[in-house]
Amino acid sequence: MEGQEHIVMLPFMAQGHLIPFLALARKIQQRTGFTITIASTTLNIQYLSATIASTSNSQSDSNIHLAELSFCSTDYGLPPNAENTEDLPLSKIGDLLAASTSLEAPAHRLILDIIAKEGRPPLCIVSDMYFGWAANLANNLSTVHVTFTTGGAYGSAALVSIWLSLPHRCTASDEFPVPGFPESYRFHISQLNPYLKAADGKDSGSRIFQPQISLSTKSFGWLCSTVEAIEPFGLEILRNYLRLPVWSIGPLLPTDALKNSSTLDSSVSRQRAGKELGIPAETCLKWLDSHGSDSVIYISFGSQNTISATQMMELAIALEESGRPFIWVIRPPVGYDMKGEFRVEWLPQGFEDRMSKRKQGLLVHNWAPQLEILSHKSTSVFVSHCGWNSVMESLSQGVPIIGWPLGAEQAFNSKMLVEEMGVSVELTRGGQSDIARKEVKRLIDLVMDKSGKGGEMREKACEIKEQIRAAIREEAEDKGSFVKAMDDFVATILKTRQGL
Repeated sequence: MEGQEHIVMLPFMAQGHLIPFLALARKIQQRTGFTITIASTTLNIQYLSATIASTSNSQSDSNIHLAELSFCSTDYGLPPNAENTEDLPLSKIGDLLAASTSLEAPAHRLILDIIAKEGRPPLCIVSDMYFGWAANLANNLSTVHVTFTTGGAYGSAALVSIWLSLPHRCTASDEFPVPGFPESYRFHISQLNPYLKAADGKDSGSRIFQPQISLSTKSFGWLCSTVEAIEPFGLEILRNYLRLPVWSIGPLLPTDALKNSSTLDSSVSRQRAGKELGIPAETCLKWLDSHGSDSVIYISFGSQNTISATQMMELAIALEESGRPFIWVIRPPVGYDMKGEFRVEWLPQGFEDRMSKRKQGLLVHNWAPQLEILSHKSTSVFVSHCGWNSVMESLSQGVPIIGWPLGAEQAFNSKMLVEEMGVSVELTRGGQSDIARKEVKRLIDLVMDKSGKGGEMREKACEIKEQIRAAIREEAEDKGSFVKAMDDFVATILKTRQGL
């Protein structure tokens, strides 16, 4: 394929969006030789630049360009240098999304520069689902607009449909059907994130989210970070709802994570997330080596989330009483600075010392080498917020999940993992709910018991692991769904551009 084609990418300013956008850019570049420009604000570009620099895969990365878009957070009532959701409390994320519409003007200038230099518009603009304004940009500049949802198909379909129809406002019941899903399906009010729960079509959340999502549904097509074989139902719903092409271009995971070696090289998470780890990967792997096969519980709530102080205390007591080994990625609780100092009073007295001396628990502050942990033979179950990147990482290693969704579309992902895939049980929802240590222990025992339901969940997770790995098969007579989707996406966009 021609190497001089150019694709511009516009990710939302959140860790869970930047990582898959960079992964997608790398996959497209490796397959096509196209030039890719990822455009974002200064601090997000610095983060992406550091991530690219930390990887050895420099050959293809040389054709991935990073472009800064001017943005001043204080102009929009945000704190100085607040350019990413991880710099903000949940209550301010809507404000960041509202402010991000101001990126349209600098993005317009960037694309005009590309046109001046190359003599034609980029092949297409790939933008985040929350950047619907990029559809106008593409139309004005005679190029194609494609939406990339960094979530799964089921979760994205539920999120889009509920935002655009607000079905929970049409009933007095806590349960309601959702347009696009079968009539028998019911969603629950507790599965809605705070912005969605409060939405009535006139509030500030509706005014921010609805127009962007609505514009994204009018794209030429959607890219979805999932695998055809693992989400047939979710993809059918998303395609029928949008009535657009939807290319399933997952798994957007490092190729090393999809090989059959027992444990990953200790640098994979660093290359994927570009973050300074709270503990050296080697220390984690050595600790895991000292425990038996399928014996360790891994707990992490993602880059954006934490739980309440009460929940933290109950979870700690439950883990200690379970007697089972665990790795817990821990941050300050809700209401405190998530990047701030961790206080000992948030955990039972002497907890971290006791766990360390007994070799029962390893507490990791801030960032952990997640893919390496999940790929290790000692890891048995993942207590997760069900963010889609974490879900795909866990399933790619055949690790079942105990769901604790905390925001965004995570509760929809959790519902799908339980009801459609059968690889998860849900502990609770939200960062303020009551959790009982007995229930935590019961679910851990259930999932880790190989003879009953836990064994079935593990079996299903291992089947999905194989389906995820099969998606990247290159054999001509038996191409995987990722390969087919990527080739079809590129061919379709090239053909469409000829007709513009």
